[in-house]
Amino acid sequence: MNRSVRVRPAEPADHDQVIAVVDEWWERPIRSVLPRLFLDHFHRTSLIAEDDAGLAGFLVGLMSPSAPDAAYIHFVGVAPRLRGTGLARHLYERFFEQASAQGRTHVKAITSPQNRGSIAFHTAMGFTVTGPVRDYDGPGVDRIVFERQLPAV
Repeated sequence: MNRSVRVRPAEPADHDQVIAVVDEWWERPIRSVLPRLFLDHFHRTSLIAEDDAGLAGFLVGLMSPSAPDAAYIHFVGVAPRLRGTGLARHLYERFFEQASAQGRTHVKAITSPQNRGSIAFHTAMGFTVTGPVRDYDGPGVDRIVFERQLPAV
C-alpha cells in the first residue's frame, strides 16, 4: 500500500464525498446501495482512506447488532488510480482487526454473481464463497455470499 495514503475512521459527513465518486468508480449507477444511514449509524466501524489527491478508498462495515459473533462488510471502494496497490486488502485487514477486538468471530459480505473481480478478491482474502444463492435479495436477485473466520484474539 502507498505510504502517502492515510486511513481513519469514517464520519457521517464523509457520505457526501463517497457518494460523489461511486458511480464514476463503478462506471455504472451504484450510489443507491449506499444510503446515508450507513455512515450516520455505522461510521465508527467504517473506514476512509485519503491521500494528497483526495478520497483514495473507503470501507463501510458494521458489527451485527443481531448476531454478536458476526461483522459485515457492506461496501468497499478504491479509487481507480490506486487499484492494485493493496489498499483494499489494507482496509479489509483493518476491519478484521476491529471486528476481532470487538469479539467477532467471522465476517460476511455479498456481491452479485456477475462481479468476478469481487469474487476473485474475496477468495484471495480467505473468504469461503457460496452461491449464487437464488433470490437472496428478493425474487430474481441472486447473490454470492462470502464468509471469513477471524482468528481468536
